[in-house]
Amino acid sequence: MKKNIRPYLDHHPKIDATCYIDDLSVVIGEVSLAENISVWPFAVIRGDVNYIKIGKNSNVQDHAMLHVSHKNTAKPNGSPLIIGEDVTIGHHVTLHGCTVGNRVLIGINTIVLDDVIIEDDVMIGAGSLVPPRKVLKSGYLYVGSPVQQVRPLTEKELEFLPYSAQNYVKVAGNYFDQI
Repeated sequence: MKKNIRPYLDHHPKIDATCYIDDLSVVIGEVSLAENISVWPFAVIRGDVNYIKIGKNSNVQDHAMLHVSHKNTAKPNGSPLIIGEDVTIGHHVTLHGCTVGNRVLIGINTIVLDDVIIEDDVMIGAGSLVPPRKVLKSGYLYVGSPVQQVRPLTEKELEFLPYSAQNYVKVAGNYFDQI
């Protein structure tokens, strides 16, 4: 196991062979990464006190921080982090114990906190703050701190969501070719 892919207690990351994990990123503990995921330099995916699951074709860009909240008597399941397919997680994004649907773009330097639910086909603008327990409905652009629903996504924006994810699959393939 590479030094940047680490167990925590009895939990070992489960990473599909098609994933690109940059040597300068860290993946720890109970983390499951599906096909074609890319994790870029200085990203941290820490599944130590709960689990993290990321769906195929998603990307975790540079300096992103992904973490969870622990289980306790008030909250027996804690707050795991569940991310769908074709998700673009921008640079410096923090995701903490939330659920992200499919075909979501989370803009640079956005913070998403515990128990947030982001439905499918959502775009979040750069620098946004999504407070705990907020639900972001499918098909909209959200921006601000705290985040607000701005308008429905255009057809072009809806088409861009899977394109963005597929572009990162392509870029990761270029990195694989250099190894």
